[in-house]
Amino acid sequence: MTWALVFLALIMALVIGYLLSQTINRQPWLADDPLENRPSGMPQSILPSKLGLGVLLAVITSMFGLFFSAYVQRMELADWSRVQEPSVLWINTVVLVLASIAMNQALRGARRDDVRATRRALIAAGVLSFAFLVGQLVAWGQLRDAGFYMRGNPAAAFFYLLTAIHGIHLVGGLWVWARTSNRLRGVDKVGEFRLSVELCTVYWHFLLLVWLFLFALLLNT
Repeated sequence: MTWALVFLALIMALVIGYLLSQTINRQPWLADDPLENRPSGMPQSILPSKLGLGVLLAVITSMFGLFFSAYVQRMELADWSRVQEPSVLWINTVVLVLASIAMNQALRGARRDDVRATRRALIAAGVLSFAFLVGQLVAWGQLRDAGFYMRGNPAAAFFYLLTAIHGIHLVGGLWVWARTSNRLRGVDKVGEFRLSVELCTVYWHFLLLVWLFLFALLLNT
């Protein structure tokens, strides 16, 4: 329970801090409205997409907090048999860290209005994220080869469940990543798409934090 509470408190603090740094906006997550359509004098931070993303992160944090709490409580029962985590998870972790770094580089390029650098970094982040998902499937295969299946072992069932939920959220992020990358094709300036790159970057950093906590939880329990 302590692990889950620490995770929930940490991530919620980050989400609240993010929300406090933003102003109420106009539409959720993907923002692609031209800058000229904003009311006169409205700064970039005043867009509903930032609040929408903050609320989304709060909801996802609460959901993972509940799953982590259930995990910790379930492991206290007598039939819990610890699973040896696949070694490929270490590689996957490094890959996801690199994806987050690449996304941050895309944001830096967007702030410089450098379309080419932004697109290169976005492509790198996407490729690395796909590689992470493939690595997770490899981890599942290694776990099955070791004789750990969904049925018959609660620890293995939680491993599959938690990694699957995290992967699904990354797939959702890749959908928005694909839209943002596609809209940057054939343009000379990042312009109104800068905010979409920023929100993708925040989301990737968030999923990295969730994964690091999840990986640490699996390693230590």
